[in-house]
This record gives sequence, C-alpha cells and structure tokens, in this order.
Amino acid sequence: MDHKNTRSGARARMLLSAATVCAVVAASGTLTGTAQGAEPGADTEGVVWTTQAVAPGVQVRSATIENADSRPVWTVTVQAPTTARLSGTPTWAAVGPRSWADDTAQRLRDHGFDPRVETVRWPGYADTPQGDMGQRVRVGSYATQADAQSAAQQITAAGFHPAVTWTGYDTEQPADRENVHVAVIDPHTFTGTVEGTHDGNVAQRETTSSVAAKLGSLVGVNASFFVTSDADGVQGTQSGLSADHGELESMAAGSRASLIIGDGGRNVRVADLTTTVTVHAGADKYQAQGINRVPGLVRDCGRPGVTPSELPWQDVTCHAADDLVQFTGEWRAPLPAGTGTQVVLDANGRVVSVGSRGGSAPAHGSVLQGIGSAADWLTAHARTGHRIGVEDVIRDTDGKEVELDRDDSIVSAAPTLVTDGRNNIDAATEGVLDPKDLSFGYAWANVRQPRTMAGVDAKGRLILATVDGRQTDGSEGFTLEEAADFMRSLGAVDALNLDGGGSTAMAVKGALVTHPSDAAGERAVGGTVQVLPDRAG
Repeated sequence: MDHKNTRSGARARMLLSAATVCAVVAASGTLTGTAQGAEPGADTEGVVWTTQAVAPGVQVRSATIENADSRPVWTVTVQAPTTARLSGTPTWAAVGPRSWADDTAQRLRDHGFDPRVETVRWPGYADTPQGDMGQRVRVGSYATQADAQSAAQQITAAGFHPAVTWTGYDTEQPADRENVHVAVIDPHTFTGTVEGTHDGNVAQRETTSSVAAKLGSLVGVNASFFVTSDADGVQGTQSGLSADHGELESMAAGSRASLIIGDGGRNVRVADLTTTVTVHAGADKYQAQGINRVPGLVRDCGRPGVTPSELPWQDVTCHAADDLVQFTGEWRAPLPAGTGTQVVLDANGRVVSVGSRGGSAPAHGSVLQGIGSAADWLTAHARTGHRIGVEDVIRDTDGKEVELDRDDSIVSAAPTLVTDGRNNIDAATEGVLDPKDLSFGYAWANVRQPRTMAGVDAKGRLILATVDGRQTDGSEGFTLEEAADFMRSLGAVDALNLDGGGSTAMAVKGALVTHPSDAAGERAVGGTVQVLPDRAG
C-alpha cells in the first residue's frame, strides 16, 4: 500500500453468519443496523445491505455504513521536523513532542493564526508504547479542500511546513461512511478451490478483476505486496513470501503474516512465516536470499546481509552486495542482466550452462544468479553436467516446517491483525511503522486507508474482506486497529492485513465491486487470491 493521505469512515464492526448480519459502529458502541436475511438493496435503519449467494458455500455481503453524527472537515496540519531513523535524512512528521507543539502553536499565533493542539494516542498495537504518542498542531476547519489549500499557502509563507488534511481520516472521530464487502467461503460445502496466484507469471502486473474474469473466478481479491517501480526491481514481483501450486516463488521479508491456503482452500490458516533457501554443490553450500527478484534489490528488506536493515521495513528497498537469487519457470520476463554469474539448471538440477547474466528462464528448470561473493561461489562450484541442489524451507514461529503440495498456495503481507480471537497487531515487529520515528508508517498504519483483509473463523471458513477508502464513493477506510476490530467482529479467530491502498480490490464473478482509490482506476497488482468453481461440475 502506498502512503497517500486518506479520508475517513466510521470504525465499523459487523457480525456475519449465514442468515444474520449486524453492523456496529465501534466508535460509539451503538447498533446501527441488523439485517435478518436481508434482501439485496434492503435498507435497515440507514444501512444498505446486499447479499449474494455466489455458489454453494460462497457468500458475498456488502454494506454502506454511515454515521450521521460524524462531521469531518478539511483542516491544515502543521508538520513537525524530524530525522528519518533508517536513512538519517531530514523529514517531517504529522505528530511531534509537546514542547514542539506548544512552541509551534505560539509562533502561529504570533503570525495571526488560530492553532489548536491535539493529543494523539497510540492505537492498541501489541508491540508499541501505549498512551500518548505525541501532539499535532492544526489550523482551521474548512468546508472545501480548496479553502484549506489557500490557508496552507498562507501558513507556508509564514515559514511553516503544512499539509492539507481531511479529519475524517482521524481515528479520534467515527468515520461518516464506509463501503465494505465480505466474502465467506465454507470449505464444508464449497466444492471448488481457493488459490493464491500470479496467473502463471511472477514478473507481471494485472488487475484483480481481469485475472478473475480470465479464470472464471467466483470471488477474487488482491493479495501480497509487490514491486511498483522499475527502480526497485521488476514490477509485479513479490516483496514477501508467496507460493503457487506448492512451489515457493518468493522469499519472506523477515517473519511476517501469511495466509496459508492448504488443500485448495479446504484448510486455511494464518501464521507468521520465514523462509530459507540453501544451494548445494556437493558438500559445499551457499544461502540464497531471494527467489524471482533482481539481485541486489530487496524490497521491504528483511533478509540477512542487506543494508540499511535486515529487519522488515515496509516500502523500503534494501541493497545487497553479495546476493544469490533463484529464478523459477514462473519468471516470464527477461532475466536481469548485469555483472555477476548465471547458472542455468535443467529440471533435474543439472548444470546446462555457466556464464553472464541475462536471457530467459527455462520453462522446465531454473536459473541461479549471483553477484559479489555469490558470483564467485557459483563460478567455483558450477560445472556443466554436474548437479546443484536447491533446498527451500518454510517455517512458522514455532519452528515447525510448513510443507506444501500441488494444491497449496501462500500469500503474505503485514501485519497480523487477530490471533486466537484477540487483536494482536504486531505493527512494529512486521515493519509497517517505527515507534522511534513517527515519520515512518504513521499514515500507512494509523490513518484510515483502503484495506484488504483475510482471516479464518472458528469453523474453518475463509473470510476475505475489503473497505473502500480515500473518499472513493464517499468511503474513508480503516486504520489497522479498525481492520482488526472489523475482522474479529466477523468471527475471525485469526486474520492478517493484505496489500491495500490503491491495490484494494474485490471482484465477484469477474466484475469489480470495490471502488478503486487510484485516479486511473483499478490498479494492476502482482498477485491475487481467487475462489474458483468446481470445473468437474
């Protein structure tokens, strides 16, 4: 998800079962609507529900949740100067310390403005401080964005660094409108399959709805984080763990939340996973740190030996001078060129060729590319006709190996939202924010955004959910905490946050039902989760 500012929507909780849907506006704790077997288009106390039985065992429910008491406005937020902890460069934050806020407010008054200082509290994360996060300084309440922009120009001229903000994105007040879509897939009655997919090519971008239409999908949602810029690698490649048809197609960025779709969707669970890939030549071995990515570029970091951090950092590209990367048959783009060594292997792992980087990956076989010391290792150990083994291992946080077969797939993102029926948002650990640097991830995590979420309930049913945001069709989105509350209210005992922002999309029978927040329309993404009908039927 990108870091654009977003507009608001009430923190909503919905309880969903086969015949009952309840909507709870969590900010006020009041029941705003209950639909007992509501027909599509029914209006219950101002909440519009639609229910669609897409197939036996697959149900989609949609709602527009409105809060008439919410009164969001445009305002101007004066940003606090700070230093980015990861890069050491000067930057700005929406929240600062009390001393800065009081001093800034007084300087604004000296220039004739009427500021207000607001206290911002930490959300209920599992791994960050609690209580007051800091203060923000704001000026004015404006009916239109243009009026706020005019005021911001005056504040800039006075020597401050302002940003125009919609207060509906603040978690301190309920959202005025939320558009939500929820798909529930019951493995006990659904006869089709669920899979995470790159549609046969890990190095491409396609819209969720186009993949859904091509595959004849019943329901499709966007899935994992992916590379969106040529400067960070090949667009569409995953920046976290993914597996298609039982084959590992990208490595984890540290220990991050994953959706394990086992047995074609018959067994689904959420877990934090890590990966290791070991390349063997006889008794010698070398640790690969990537699958299907450009050597030296590690989006979202989280791999040993990368700089500036071996920990996961959302939307940050780390670098590796010594890097060994495997390319599978699912890599359909030209192989990355540049300095280093390339080894082409056949389907049995025997060396076909050793040479410079580039060309294309074989449909039946794989490629190893190395730079730095990894290139030296390949040059020393790869011999035409000799075998090089590649062993990949996926483990959960208990150290248990996750074994995959042809009917299994994995998508991943961050962070975990719910564990064992309780909110368990490990936002700092999974690298989507930094408690020591409020310039990093504040809007990503703490401001309402479009979100895509996935979870599993106590009956083993898969829950796929989206919320529109950034004022698309009036909807404002969820914060991470609101996303956790929402999934838990749906009955999820375990849940995670998938890619969101402009990537958020849900398609039902190939037709997009969400409202994309990108001005250009639905964003092409790097991978999706698709609910596919039983072809035998």
